[in-house]
Amino acid sequence: MSMHVHGSQAVSAPMRRLRPSPRRLLILLVMACSLIFSSCALGTSGGLSAKGKLAGSLADINLRGQSVAVGSKNFTEQLVLGKIAVILLKSAGADVNDLTNIPGSSSARQALLSGQIDFQWEYTGTGWISYLGHSDPITDPEQQYVAVRDEDLAKNHMVWLPPAPMNNTYGFAITQKTKDRLGVSKLSDLAALPSSELSFCVESELNSRNDGFEPMAAKYDLSLGQVQRKVLDTGAIYSATADGLCNFGEVFTTDGRIKALNLTVLEDDRHFFPNYNVSPVMRQKTYNKAADQYRELFDPVSKALTNDALLAMNAEVDVQGREPADVAYDWLIAQGFITKPKS
Repeated sequence: MSMHVHGSQAVSAPMRRLRPSPRRLLILLVMACSLIFSSCALGTSGGLSAKGKLAGSLADINLRGQSVAVGSKNFTEQLVLGKIAVILLKSAGADVNDLTNIPGSSSARQALLSGQIDFQWEYTGTGWISYLGHSDPITDPEQQYVAVRDEDLAKNHMVWLPPAPMNNTYGFAITQKTKDRLGVSKLSDLAALPSSELSFCVESELNSRNDGFEPMAAKYDLSLGQVQRKVLDTGAIYSATADGLCNFGEVFTTDGRIKALNLTVLEDDRHFFPNYNVSPVMRQKTYNKAADQYRELFDPVSKALTNDALLAMNAEVDVQGREPADVAYDWLIAQGFITKPKS
C-alpha cells in the first residue's frame, strides 16, 4: 500500500523555509504512522458481503439505527464466520463496518478491547487460556463456556453469546501411509517412536502459545531435544504434511483440507487441547443497545454451525477457491436465515 500526503506549496517562499525542523519531522512521522495504522491495520478481506432479507425465525428482527464494527482473524474459518455476521447484521438493518481479516488472535482481541471493533466470533479455549490467562482448560464444553463468559464479562465487559456446537480445536494430522508405517493412532503413541520420526510442522502462533506446542510435547512425554520442528504458514502445513515434509502437521480440526488431502487427525487422548467452541462476542456497551435483538439474531445461527457445516464451508474456500463472503451468503440462504432480496 502506498500513502500520498498532499499539502499546499508556497512557491514563492525561499527554499530554506520549506525545510522542516527536527521537531516538525517527528510530528509528521507520528501523524503518518497513525494514519497508516488506522487505515491499514484493520482491513477487510474475503470478498464483498451482499445483503439479504432476514427470513424464518429471524424475519422480525430489526437493528436499524445500530452501528456495529465486525472483526475477524485472518484465516479461512474466521473470515467465513466474520462474513456470516456482516451479512446477518446488514440484513437486519444495522450500519456495519466490515473490518474482518485482522492478523492474529492478540491483534483481534486488542481491537475488541480498544473499541475498534464491536463484534467478533471467538473460541472459548482461546478466551480462557490466551486472554484470561488460565493454564488449564476445562474439559466440559458447557462449563468452559460459562467460565469464560462470566469472567470476561466481569473483567472486560465482553458479552459471550451461547456457543456453536462446532469445536475447532488444534490437532496433529498424519497421512494414511505414515500412519500405517508408524502404527500410531493417538498422540500418546508418539513417545515410543525414534527421534528421527518425530518431525512436526507447526505455525508460529501454536509454536509460541502457552497452550501450544511445547506444553503439548511435555504432556505427551516428548523431549524437545527429540523433536524436529518446521515453522510454516498455516496454509502450507496441510500440503507439507501430505507431501511428507513432516510426519505430523498441526491442523484445525474443522479445516476442509484434512478430508481433501486424505489426512487423519491423531486422537488427543490426554485431552491437552482446550475446547474451541466458537461464540459471538460483543462489547457490552454495543450489545446493551439492542440486547434481545442481537441474541435472537445470533442464537439460531450459532446452533446451526456444526463441525460438518464448517468443514464444508472451509473446504469451499480452501479447496474450491471460493470467496468467504459468497460461501457465507449461500450457507445463510440454504439454512433459511435469509433470502435474496427482490431486484
